[in-house]
Amino acid sequence: MEKISTKEQWKIWAHVAAHSFGGPAGQIAVIHKLVVEEKKLISEERFLHALNFCMLLPGPEAQQLATYLGWLMNRWRGGLLAGGLFILPGFLSILILSYLYVLFSHISFVQSLFYGIKPAIIAIVMASLYRISQKSLKSSFYWMMAIMAFVLLFFFNVSFPILVVSSAFTGMIYGKLMSHHQLFTDVGDIKLPTLSQTFKTMSIWLGLWIAPILLTIAIFGTESTFHSINLFFSKMSMVTFGGAYAALTYVAQKAVEVYGWLQGPEMLDGLAMAETTPGPLIQTLQFVGFMGAYRFPDVTSPYLAAFIGSILATWMTFAPCFLWIFSFAPYVEFIRGQKVFSDALSAITASVVGVIFNLSVWFVLKALFTQSSPVKAFIFDFELPVLSSIDFYATGICAIALIMQFKFKKSLFVILGTCMVLGIIVKLLIPR
Repeated sequence: MEKISTKEQWKIWAHVAAHSFGGPAGQIAVIHKLVVEEKKLISEERFLHALNFCMLLPGPEAQQLATYLGWLMNRWRGGLLAGGLFILPGFLSILILSYLYVLFSHISFVQSLFYGIKPAIIAIVMASLYRISQKSLKSSFYWMMAIMAFVLLFFFNVSFPILVVSSAFTGMIYGKLMSHHQLFTDVGDIKLPTLSQTFKTMSIWLGLWIAPILLTIAIFGTESTFHSINLFFSKMSMVTFGGAYAALTYVAQKAVEVYGWLQGPEMLDGLAMAETTPGPLIQTLQFVGFMGAYRFPDVTSPYLAAFIGSILATWMTFAPCFLWIFSFAPYVEFIRGQKVFSDALSAITASVVGVIFNLSVWFVLKALFTQSSPVKAFIFDFELPVLSSIDFYATGICAIALIMQFKFKKSLFVILGTCMVLGIIVKLLIPR
């Protein structure tokens, strides 16, 4: 494919960043609509292949997808631009909200905005899920893969890496049996780098990743909060398979119970911030780093410490993403025309639909119900909503958002704006 000018890439990824609400499903759909459907810069096959690869990596898949597609457009410069712009709005939004959070005792107006936005995001995610499923579920086999992925994740809490590996092997077997299985034809113009080039790329990004760790050890020592933040979020960046929701459960337990950086309800407030601001949902970790450094500052001012902690948590979360993409994307592009790999990745694509649907259901449970009860019997391991705890106001806002999305085809910001107004009315004007 032809390289795209830096100016044009700025326009593309700034647009994506401004519209990247709704968690990974909504963000992926925004990228797909602009890059594949409207601009026609990337083919459908190449987009799905890139999505497959990013789902295999630890870390935020939507941000890595943006980085990958930016790399395809203009190699490392395009990848840095796309990945960086994808992070920036969420980082700035959560940084501002975090300061508001610690400066004011109650933020009822902000909470009312969040209250209206959360049901709206459900509608946006469901619409994006519908579009993606239409593109990737092209036969009954792939429908079966998607359904099984959802069942295994939601009802049995199966590990995401196990799901990915089993989907890949199932796809290989299916490809062997079905001789008519179609290969990707858009192989592109990617050439394999030399081993020395790959080693150089990995060395540069590994060095950038660990540089803040060495710097904080030299200045503040190994017992500092900053060092704990660096190590904790570096570990998280290596194990966040299965999306942000899977990772945040572990983060909440460690940050609350082990480190004492924040309290349980505060973790939920941070999650609400990330869910209702542009950028990847994993940006919640920035709020955790902010609160940890604020509560246990290594410098005189807790506000300065919080700012540094916010930057460190973000850096440790996203620096590895650029390492994975820039080091391994050329090899993945090279194998995409090989039948055995395309069979495996096509099956993974179908399973990804089930994974995203699982995230969507989880979001519905948290946004529309105030209580849920864990079900752990035999091999089952899932949460069941307490029906009596349904929030009828939030459900009504969600229904309005769904009608606006599917029937009237309203834009993202029209839906969000309407639901924010409804949230303010419900939380601030209606006696409860």
